[in-house]
Amino acid sequence: MKKNFVEELKWRGMLHDIMPETEVLLNKEVVSGYIGFDPTADSLHVGSLAQIMTLLHFQEAGHKPVALIGGATGMVGDPSGKSEERNLLDEKTLNHNLSCIKKQLEKFLDFNSGDNSAEIVNNYDWFKDFRFLDFIRDVGKHITVSYMMAKDSVKNRLETGMSFTEFSYQLVQGYDFYYLWKNKNCKLQMGGSDQWGNIVTGTELIRRKGNGEAFALTTQLIKKSDGTKFGKSEGGNVWLDKNKTSPYKFYQFWLNVSDEDAQTYIRIFTLFTKEEIELLEQKHNEAPHFRLLQKALAKEVTCRVHSENDFNAAVDASQILFGEGTTESLKKLSENDLLAVFEGVPQMDISGSDLNQGINVVDFFAEKTKIFSSKGEARKMIQQGGVAVNKEKISDVQAVISSVDMLNGKYILVQKGKKNYYLIRSV
Repeated sequence: MKKNFVEELKWRGMLHDIMPETEVLLNKEVVSGYIGFDPTADSLHVGSLAQIMTLLHFQEAGHKPVALIGGATGMVGDPSGKSEERNLLDEKTLNHNLSCIKKQLEKFLDFNSGDNSAEIVNNYDWFKDFRFLDFIRDVGKHITVSYMMAKDSVKNRLETGMSFTEFSYQLVQGYDFYYLWKNKNCKLQMGGSDQWGNIVTGTELIRRKGNGEAFALTTQLIKKSDGTKFGKSEGGNVWLDKNKTSPYKFYQFWLNVSDEDAQTYIRIFTLFTKEEIELLEQKHNEAPHFRLLQKALAKEVTCRVHSENDFNAAVDASQILFGEGTTESLKKLSENDLLAVFEGVPQMDISGSDLNQGINVVDFFAEKTKIFSSKGEARKMIQQGGVAVNKEKISDVQAVISSVDMLNGKYILVQKGKKNYYLIRSV
């Protein structure tokens, strides 16, 4: 049995606004509906994940999801929720970003499922040959200035200033909806709650220019319970691209959310059923220190965005720093994950040629890296079993450290005592 899309969004706490009769339409026929994505970077971030999940639920309810990549609008900039003008991108950069985002969306949506196969469109395709005079004659005349001025996205920027380019954005987005309605029978546009004004401009354009009917639905903007912005870490955005945010850091982002946020996020960002979530919450409340909600959330999202292998590597990486961890699991880490795990750990450089020749372990710790203040201290600590290299205890003061000990051909991890780590880099 197919999901009821609106009911699904409601119990998950995702629904914000819905135009009258939208639910009637969705229960009556297979509907094409779209969400626009911003191509100003070559990766989406977790802030986009709620909209991707909306399209995923839409498809699982038997409807056809359309992801619009704003190749044309990326050259303009959407003022909604912004306090200043966005930097405009050139066509080459946009095309690169588009291809990267398309690959990410293909990991979530089914593009080979018959009538409700997902589709990706780029609004640059229908705007590239649309002349300005034709646009203001054929589109601009249908929407009044007073209608456009009444939108919050415009009113909130009037005092600080807004260019004509940004002012025209809602007309451009409105035309996207009209174009997809006319050419792809797209009857529904969805988006975050800050997009409501732009979306209904599209429904109004369809009514006035096409004498047709279209519908709108928006989802809640995701916020953290402490009031800070969702999707940010100390290093900035949490990206869906593993080269921008390593799977380890991505996993840690979800693992470290508060209990209150975990209850919200597990509904929005996973496909767990209501019963599964309520059972998880019950078990979590019985033993909150085990963080079962956070672990279930982190596993589900990391596997979906990256892979099960990346999830397992992230768990291994976490154990290296916070638990037992093994030399084998350490050697499996990519350079990005290794640096992410040991971010903030003291790093020292050592000559690659010295490592090629091999360095006595006492000299390595006392002279080459200065981890110990003297050879006597280094020798004593080694003999007492208080030093490990790449998670292996060193007990022989005659042992040699060489290039064969390097991780990723570049790093050596030293552990002094239980908690003091050092990352030695060959240069």
